[in-house]
Amino acid sequence: MIKQQPPVQKNQQLTVKIEDLTHEGAGVAKVEGYTLFVPKALPGEVVHIKVIKTNKGYGFARLLSIETASPDRVEPSCPIYQQCGGCQLQHLGYDAQLRVKQKQVKDVLERIGGITGIPVHPTLGMDEPWRYRNKSQVPVGEREGGLIAGFYQERSHRIIDMDECLIQHEENDAIIRTVKQIAKELGIRGYDEDKHRGTLRHVVARYGKQTGDIMVVLITRGKELPKKQQLIEAIKSKIPNLKSIVHNINSKRTNVIFGDETRVLWGDEYIYDSIGEIKFAISARSFYQVNPEQTKVLYDKALEYADLSGSETVIDAYCGIGTISLFLAQRAKHVYGVEIVPDAIADAKRNARLNGITNAEFAVGEAEKIMPWWYAQGIRPDVIVVDPPRKGCDLALLETMLNMKPKRVVYVSCNPATLARDLKVLEEGGYTTKEVQPVDMFPQSTHVECVVRMEREEEAN
Repeated sequence: MIKQQPPVQKNQQLTVKIEDLTHEGAGVAKVEGYTLFVPKALPGEVVHIKVIKTNKGYGFARLLSIETASPDRVEPSCPIYQQCGGCQLQHLGYDAQLRVKQKQVKDVLERIGGITGIPVHPTLGMDEPWRYRNKSQVPVGEREGGLIAGFYQERSHRIIDMDECLIQHEENDAIIRTVKQIAKELGIRGYDEDKHRGTLRHVVARYGKQTGDIMVVLITRGKELPKKQQLIEAIKSKIPNLKSIVHNINSKRTNVIFGDETRVLWGDEYIYDSIGEIKFAISARSFYQVNPEQTKVLYDKALEYADLSGSETVIDAYCGIGTISLFLAQRAKHVYGVEIVPDAIADAKRNARLNGITNAEFAVGEAEKIMPWWYAQGIRPDVIVVDPPRKGCDLALLETMLNMKPKRVVYVSCNPATLARDLKVLEEGGYTTKEVQPVDMFPQSTHVECVVRMEREEEAN
C-alpha cells in the first residue's frame, strides 16, 4: 500500500486563505483538503506562509506576510506579544474576539454534543478589556548573572524579562517591579530550573480590587530566605496598602508553583476583596477568580438561570471557596457545597461566617460520593450547580445528578469541549439544554467561560 503524502512539504512557501480559527487562536487554512494551522493569522485573510511541520492529517506553518488583512486585525498593544505565551488574541479587535468566542461555543456544542437549535447568546464582554487580572504569578530566574522576572515564552520555559503586562492590574506590575529590584539590590539569586539551584522561584502579587489590599508571596527553593529582614523592611517601605508578606517553600523539581509549606513573614494571613455584596478572605493559596468584575457577570447569570424564589434547596458541586454558593445562598432556602480540596472548604466556611450567611454548609470530599450520602439523609435538591475544572464533570457525578433529579441544572464551564460532552450525557438522561451564555473572563486570550441553563423535560415549559 502506497503511503499518501501530504500535498505540502516542510519548508515549502505558499499563499493561502485563512478559513477559521482554532480554540487556541491559530488560523486554519486548507490546501487540497489538507489542514494547516497558522498562528497569528485571522479568518478571511490571504497570507504567505512557510510550512514548518507536517503530520498525516494536518500540518503547521509560520506566518511570513499578510497579502490581504482582516478588517478585524489590530496592532497588538503589548511590546512582547509576539514572544510571550500569555495572550493569544491581541491582534484581533475586541468585538471580533467576542464573536469568535460565541462561534467557538456554538460549533463545539454542535460537533461534540450534537446540541443544535438552542440560543447561544452573544458573549458578555468588558467595557475595558485590559488590566483586569488581580493576581500575578511571575517566574524568577537569572540571565548573565542578573536576576530577571517575567513570563514564559510561548511553548517554552524561557523567561522573558518584563516590567509591564497589559492584562495585569497596574498595582501588580508595580509590585513585581519593586520586589524584583529589591531582590537584585540585596543579591538574592534567581532560580535555575535546569540545575535546581538558586533561591527565588516565583513572586506572586495579589490585589483586592474593591479594598486595595495587597499581598506579596515569595516562593523559594529552600527554607532559608537570605537577608530576610532587610527584604521584609524594603518591601514594607516601598509598597503602599501592603497587608501581607508570605513565604512559600517549594523544594521539588516541578512546574507546580506552590510548595506545601507556607508561613506569614509579616502582616495578615488574608487579604480581602468583594464580588457584589459578598466579601471574601483570600490567603496566599486560595483559589479566587482573577477577574472579579466579570466573575460578578458570570455569577449573576448563574443566579438568573437557577431561578430561585427563596424556597429551594441547592447543591453546588465543585464549590471551591464558596464563591457561587454564597451568591446562591442570598436567594435559596439552603445551599450545600462540596469540594475535594480541604483548604478550599475551610475558606468557604470562613467566607460564610465573614458574610453572616447561615444557610450554606460545606463538605470535603468527592461530589459523586458526598451527594448520594446527602440524598440518603433526605436532602432533595431543586437545583444543582456545577463549576468543574477544565476536565469537566466526573461521569459518576453526572450519573448522581441524574439520580437526584433536580428541576434545574446550571452548568458553569471553563472548557466548551468538556461542557459539550457533559451536556450530551445530561440530555440523554432527561434534561433539555435551554440556553447558553458565553462570558469573556479573559480578554485577549482564547479562553471562554459559559453558563448553561438545563431543565428536566417534564419541568420544561
